[in-house]
Amino acid sequence: MKREEIMGVVNEIAKEVFEDDELVLTEESVADEVDGWDSLTHLVFIAEIEKKYKIKFLMGEIQGFANVGELVSTIEKHIEKN
Repeated sequence: MKREEIMGVVNEIAKEVFEDDELVLTEESVADEVDGWDSLTHLVFIAEIEKKYKIKFLMGEIQGFANVGELVSTIEKHIEKN
């Protein structure tokens, strides 16, 4: 799966989780830039991504994402393993 496709899926999940149809995440996006992105919605967002891709992030991965680009890179690594 191409990085652009993963970004598209992540954006669709984000629109649902953050209840904002206008939301567009970029690779440089960070939680502080998104209304409603707090610790609880972060966990929901991650859980929805895990469900979509049938992957399981490690706790250290979840805590270590500096931006959406790092999240996408980690998704890529998990997809490659499967």
